Amino acid sequence: MELINNKYQFAGGIDPLELCKEYGTPLYVYDASVMERQYKRITGAFSYPKVHIHYACKALTNLSVMRLFRQWGAGLDCVSVQEVQLGLMAGYKPEDILYTPNFAGTDEYDEAVQLGVKINIDSIPMLENWGLHHKNVPIGIRINPHLMAGGNEKISVGHIDSKFGISIHQLPHVLRIVESQGLVIDGLHMHTGSDILDVDVFLRGADILFEAARKFPHLKYIDLGSGFKVPYKPDDIETDVEELGEKLSERFTTFCKEFGREVTLMFEPGKFLVSEAGYLFAKCTLVKQTTSTVFVGLNTGLNHLIRPMFYGSYHKIVNVTEPTFKPRIYNVVGNICETDTFAVDRRIPEVVEGDIIGFYNAGAYGWMMASNYNSRPRPAEVLLYQGKAHLIRKRETLEDMVRNQVQVAL
Repeated sequence: MELINNKYQFAGGIDPLELCKEYGTPLYVYDASVMERQYKRITGAFSYPKVHIHYACKALTNLSVMRLFRQWGAGLDCVSVQEVQLGLMAGYKPEDILYTPNFAGTDEYDEAVQLGVKINIDSIPMLENWGLHHKNVPIGIRINPHLMAGGNEKISVGHIDSKFGISIHQLPHVLRIVESQGLVIDGLHMHTGSDILDVDVFLRGADILFEAARKFPHLKYIDLGSGFKVPYKPDDIETDVEELGEKLSERFTTFCKEFGREVTLMFEPGKFLVSEAGYLFAKCTLVKQTTSTVFVGLNTGLNHLIRPMFYGSYHKIVNVTEPTFKPRIYNVVGNICETDTFAVDRRIPEVVEGDIIGFYNAGAYGWMMASNYNSRPRPAEVLLYQGKAHLIRKRETLEDMVRNQVQVAL
């Protein structure tokens, strides 16, 4: 969404204010052209011939979005068996779905086996259990490389105290289990965190997996996860995926020559593919002056976009209705009975009641982390595709929220 001739609009001249009028607010809007741009950017960054991108659908698990990435050639990265089922509904072949859960029960793994998808194991107890129930089913192993990386501690998942993966120092134990139970290991996986700027973090992780890979002669893929940072603020820095592609292609080619055959190099981007494509639009319900602060209150809150409160994340915020008014300093807050502050001391063109406020970078972990807290319904979702707006999820109603409640006579 860009400001053109003092008016915000999407590609093709689509007016966000008209979308809000037609579908109501709060409203999530996704621009498919941005998703495609990001997908082509990462696939085009590598000269190594066997690179496969799996969309980490936990970022935005809408069937229409998942189908788009399938059409463009992506596989799917899933962290629950329910995501696997949604992927199959979206038309993905089982062999193009990678299931990498954390602390999932054996029943969920059993179901994933029945569905025929690729599976990564991230704990020694589950690895030991595998030989008792699914000995002949090939699996990948998620390694914890002990690399501290990511924008903050809540999204850093590869450090020594992380709950994710099997410690690289436990590799001798893993090899004993694999040998004693005759397991077939066809992949190695790692993921160190999100919002990683330093290309060298990926290269160090790759070197760790290369060393481990030499212990597994039947490998078909090495998966370096994701964590690419996207820009949030004006002139913000981001991961240089082109530099990563150049350096890692060279290093991976060398590894494969030493390994004796070409292995598929995989990545699992989620935020990188959909974050910049998404926007949340909300209506100003009240402008409130206190002794020292002016609050802009919205008809949304942490129930619809929790990232600023959960991660301390920054989202660009604009006045879509009146972009040319003189800027004022505001605290932008929600309508939930918690401290749901989106921004503090933010310069925004003057806001009045009824104005539409827009949040950028809302495509990843926005709607997906939304809730019905305070018994408020979750927003509708609209996808902009080839110049047209498509409703891809209806706004929830009170009936939707009580549908599964069972009232008993008391």
